[in-house]
Parts: sequence; C-alpha cells; structure tokens
Amino acid sequence: MAKRVAVIGAGVSGLSSIKCCLDEALEPTCFERSSDFGGLWKFTEDSKDGMTKVYKSVMTNICKEMSCYSDFPFQEDYPNFMNQEKFWNYLQEVVEHFGLLKYIRFKTTVCSITKRPDFSETGQWDVVTETEGRQDQAVFDAIMVCTGYFLNPNLPLESFPGIRDFKGQILHSQEYRTPDAFRGKRVLLMGLGNTGGDLAVELSRTAAQVLLSTTTGTWVISRISDWGYPRSMATTRWQSFIKKTMPASLLSWMQERKMNRRLNHEDYGLSIAEGKTPKFIVNDELPACLLCGTVTMKTSVKDFTETSVVFEDGTVEANIDAVIFTTGYICSFPFFEEPLRSLCTKRAFLYKQVFPSDLERATLAIIGHISLSGSILAGTELQARWATRVFKGLCKLPPPQTLMAEARKKEQLIKRAVIKDPTPRMTDYIYYMDEIATCLGSKPNIPFLFLTDPRLAWEVFFGPCTPYQYRLMGPGKWNGARKAILTQWDRTLKPLKTRIIPRSPKPRYLIAWGAPVLVASLLLIYKSSLFLKLVPSKLYDKISPHLVLLCSGYIP
Repeated sequence: MAKRVAVIGAGVSGLSSIKCCLDEALEPTCFERSSDFGGLWKFTEDSKDGMTKVYKSVMTNICKEMSCYSDFPFQEDYPNFMNQEKFWNYLQEVVEHFGLLKYIRFKTTVCSITKRPDFSETGQWDVVTETEGRQDQAVFDAIMVCTGYFLNPNLPLESFPGIRDFKGQILHSQEYRTPDAFRGKRVLLMGLGNTGGDLAVELSRTAAQVLLSTTTGTWVISRISDWGYPRSMATTRWQSFIKKTMPASLLSWMQERKMNRRLNHEDYGLSIAEGKTPKFIVNDELPACLLCGTVTMKTSVKDFTETSVVFEDGTVEANIDAVIFTTGYICSFPFFEEPLRSLCTKRAFLYKQVFPSDLERATLAIIGHISLSGSILAGTELQARWATRVFKGLCKLPPPQTLMAEARKKEQLIKRAVIKDPTPRMTDYIYYMDEIATCLGSKPNIPFLFLTDPRLAWEVFFGPCTPYQYRLMGPGKWNGARKAILTQWDRTLKPLKTRIIPRSPKPRYLIAWGAPVLVASLLLIYKSSLFLKLVPSKLYDKISPHLVLLCSGYIP
C-alpha cells in the first residue's frame, strides 16, 4: 500500500511536491485554502481573504530557462521574463500535463498537524482540516509543508514613533494590487527589496511623488547582461568554480566596479550602508526614475506626524498621503505545536533547509523556505524530489541526535557572533542545488560527461546551470534532459526573433576554447594580495570587463 503524503499548499512548491510524490508512487493529498492553485501567482483583485498574491504588474526576475520544472521546459515562444498571466499559464500547463488537479482539495484550511502517539515507530501524523465549516481528520505517513515565506506580513509599526497619529493611508505591500488608488498622491515606500523597487517604478507613473526609504541600501542589477542576454543565463559552473578560486575581496571589488560602472550607487543614494550585509535587487527602470525625479531616495524614517515624515538625516517631507510597507514577511507554521513550530522557523535547525533536526522519523519536509541567488522554483523541485526519496527509505539522513548536536552548536556560534546567522542571507544557487542533488544522487558527473559526451559536458560546465542538468543521471533521470540542454539557447532567442534580418551567422558561445586556460593563468598571477597595488588603475579599467564577464558573470 502506497504511503499517504499530505501536501500543504498548492503553489509552486506544492505542485512540485504532488508531482514528485507521484513519481515515487506515493499517494499525495494537497490541501489548498484558496479556490485555485498557483499560490502567489494566481492574481486576484483584492486581498480580503488575507492571502498574499502578486501585484498585477509583477515580472519574473529569473529567465524561463533557469526557472522551469526540470522535465517540463517553457514553450519556446514564451518571453524570457514573464508577467503574472504568462507564468500562471505555464503552471496550468504543468498541472494538466502531469494530471495534478485531482489530488488538490480546494477551500481547505489545515488547522493542526500533530504527531500520533506511536510516531517514534510509525512516523505518522494526525492532520485536522476544515472545508467550508466542516472539520475532518486523517492520518498521513508523511507531511510536505509548501506554504512558503509569504503568509504573515511584517508590519513593524511600533518601530516608528508617531505613526499611530498619522492620518494618511497605511498598508503592507501584501494589500497592493494596482497603482490606480494612488493617482496624484504623495507616497512613501518603506523598504528597498525587489517589491519596493517594483512598486516605486510603477507608482512613479501615477503618483504625484514617490519617496523610497531604505536603511541598508542595495545593489541594483538588470535582467539584461552583456550583449543583451538574460543575466541569469550567465549562472554557470565555470563561473562558480572561478568564484571559489579567486580571493573573495578581489571578486567583490571587481563586481562592485562593474556594477558601479553602469550605475554609481553612491551618487544615486543606493549604496550599501557601512556594516550592513550586501543585498541585490533586480530592477531595470529604477535608475531612470531616480534620474527623472519621479522617485526620490530617502534615509530611514525617524518618526511621523499627522501629515509629515521626519527622516534620520533631519529632512522633513510634508503632505504624505500614503505609506506602503515593503518590509517582507514573518515565517510561521500556525498548524504545528510547540516546540516544532519555533524549530521550523530557524534555518539552523533544518537539515539542508528541509528536514527538522529533532524528529525521530524523517517524515516531515519543509519545502520552499529558502532564499536562493537563482530560481526558487528549481530549488523547491529538487527539495521535493529528495524528500520523497527519504520518505520511501531510499535516501538516508544522519541520526536525529547528530543533527540536533550540529544545530545547537551552530546556534551557539551564531549567538557568540563567531559565524553569521544564515536566516536572512541568500544561498548560492549552484552550491545549494548541487548539495541537494548529491543527497539525491542526481548531481551531474562532469568528468564522466567529458569522456562520454563532450558536447553535452561543455554546455553543462560552461553554459547556464539550468534545472535540466539535474535530470541527466540518477533517480528521476529524464530522457529529454540532454536535448533540453542543447537547445536551451534556441528557446532563449526564439521569442526575440520576430524580425529576421539577413546576416552572416555569429558565434553563439561567448567563451572561446582558450578562455578557460587564459583566465586560469591570470588567476594564478592575480591571486596575490598585492594585485590591487601592482596593477595600474588605467590598465585594470581595460581588462576588468573581460575578467568580470569570464570570472563572475551573473551577480547573485
């Protein structure tokens, strides 16, 4: 008899989990509290149900080839970066192709998930759900929590004196849908992440003035890389290898010079505050809005009056009509009991950011609670593939005593400031994907590929690290993976070829065969800590664009 698995949430992670359960002959039941699948990506006109949805104008930050299910590429005519409607259409295609809909129970809220009395032997859970006022209870052999980060908005009103006296509109970005309600108003945005940047740009077209307040600052990067290629397609294993080889200080310096060459962040009021952790947002239009004056950068807020805002630098902005907090979300698992509820919110206590450390039986997986420099969709799918293999006993985890000892040691080191808290930090995409793939047994064997299929090996190592790479071998191997990898640039360029110009063909590969040898030689020379002192500034300005292209490519 197949093991029964409860999947909580039918968003991107939930759909991955249902499919992976079916791939491993498990029996999934997905509980979704809304009336449709897609999670964030199913647009609604309001947020009265308290669920977080994307705003109407949202665009993906990761291109289609890097952010698809690993055995189901986007159609070739889909644009590289998609709006909400296009992306949800893709999710519809996934659901129909793999027959996932019949496993989802809509308008069903999970009230509680508790261990059964014999959990230490069976690993089973009691799950209580509610559907239109009627409660139901069922026993499941395993749980996959796919609720994501975006459940409870973080609205830190108590941190701002006087905000209770403010007479204007106050809302969280969770409630934002379109800019129409802010036409002709003076709007203050609190927080500069991807959402803050997007809303600032959109509101600048209708609002009288947009003020963008940030405490930390940020690096602003574009979706477009050199020669107009999608920036995320420059996420390669070769680049990852170079990152590990080069001194961190040198790599950081080169990246900053490249980013400041396009946009001097200090001049624009965007530079990272001293002592703050560097962060990045993807936004192609924000710099232009700052140049045109439709968006104004401001420091952090000191306090509010009835109609004005006082900033830390002493400046005052009067007649503010609305304040929108783009301050993120608070991770929570309301259906768990303590201490499991608190434990699951701490990355240090989740083995590989998936399995809670203290469970006697590995029958609970947290899917999608990750922050990656690349595609979250690709990361959650690989997590789900691994989790279902663990549920079946085909992949083993270390004993819970070992996991808890390691987690507590890490927690103590964080408290003593010996190591940094990993919770707010972004994880390197290739590093994490390879880590999970190693546990699963599906990490591509590059030396073996070079011996058996040099053309494929070249594309895997020097080309973009697309999700198809994790279907080349091991459990879940897909026969179409090789073709998908070798044709990924065709699908990238296809939607751009709407006006054909007769010209002689140009080389597709950006890196010549001799480039790896050349750069490796340069690295041996430049690895010295005296590099920055020895290389004249003018000479470096000439060679750095080529080094950055080959060595760093995509800035995560």
